[in-house]
Amino acid sequence: MTALQTALANKRVLICVGSGGVGKTTVAATLALRAAVDGRPSIVCTIDPAKRLANSLGLSGLGNTEAEVPASALEPLGVHPKAALHAMMLDMKATWDDLITRVAPPEQRERIFANRFYQSLSTALAGSQEYIAMEKVWDLRRSKDYELVVLDTPPTAHALDFLDAPNRVLDFLDNEAAKWLLTPALKAGKVGLSLFNLGGSYVTRALSRFTGTEMLQELSSFMVTLSSMNEGFRERARGVRELLEDKTTGFVLVTSPNPERLDEAIHFHGLLKQNRMEMTAIVVNRVHPVPTPELWKDAASLTPTRRAKVEETLRELQVLAQQDLEGMAQLRAACPGTPLIQVPRFGLDVHDLTALWNTGRYLLGDDILA
Repeated sequence: MTALQTALANKRVLICVGSGGVGKTTVAATLALRAAVDGRPSIVCTIDPAKRLANSLGLSGLGNTEAEVPASALEPLGVHPKAALHAMMLDMKATWDDLITRVAPPEQRERIFANRFYQSLSTALAGSQEYIAMEKVWDLRRSKDYELVVLDTPPTAHALDFLDAPNRVLDFLDNEAAKWLLTPALKAGKVGLSLFNLGGSYVTRALSRFTGTEMLQELSSFMVTLSSMNEGFRERARGVRELLEDKTTGFVLVTSPNPERLDEAIHFHGLLKQNRMEMTAIVVNRVHPVPTPELWKDAASLTPTRRAKVEETLRELQVLAQQDLEGMAQLRAACPGTPLIQVPRFGLDVHDLTALWNTGRYLLGDDILA
């Protein structure tokens, strides 16, 4: 069995990571599709706001709730799934709101939703997108409905934002400086910063100059409201962190042969290894294939004018293919022990189930790129 065949049979979570624009969404959808066809109930989660995933799966759209891909959509391919395939597009704000709805007492929910600090956390705060994506996967992982959860992660400019997301939440909840600053308000159990106690503080005056007193009030209100739920958040954040390191979780690093992308992939691979993450495979997507002898033979049979043009195109393709081969040799040398899987550059973008199925033939080793 190939590395990805073994992963689809045994892993509970597969996380597709890598730069933007390298085909993570396609790889994630293909893996979930193949798992469902092989008999494991699966779900693919994406944060990509484009409609590519929905269209590829034959759905009109995706939202923050799970949608089942109809088995009838695969019938034209002669494929009959043995298990259900679901898909969803994570809405960061809606997912944070769902989490608060589950863990917060009813009387505190509206107060949290209206808090400006919470609104920043749930929409734009660094690392919050990565954390809530993994929080959702952790929630789905505990569900008995899915044997495999595949996550298409957001493009990560800084890989550690993704790997450190649970730790950042734990650090925030356990931040001693914030607790010290807000102690009077927390002890009093009041909402809002106790300015009559802290107003003369040098630290408070300094922070106020940068953030504004009103923002400190918002932060205090947020901390006070969360204080009764801290242990619940800690438990979930610890669960997310443990999920990242679990042996049933595998990382699929997706890249392209572009030198810049390869450098990013090598860096990301090193970080995953340093953080003791389970590397399943590296997928090199959109690889230029080497022109076959048959193509050269066909070109030789053309009229002189057409032959010259076709052979020029084949020579250009040969140069690109050679560059890709050299790049993958560099990648293989820098990432020893991690299986390398090649997927060719197709003539058209992957936009339907037929293309996803064909992609899967390369990912799973049914077809091997020469």
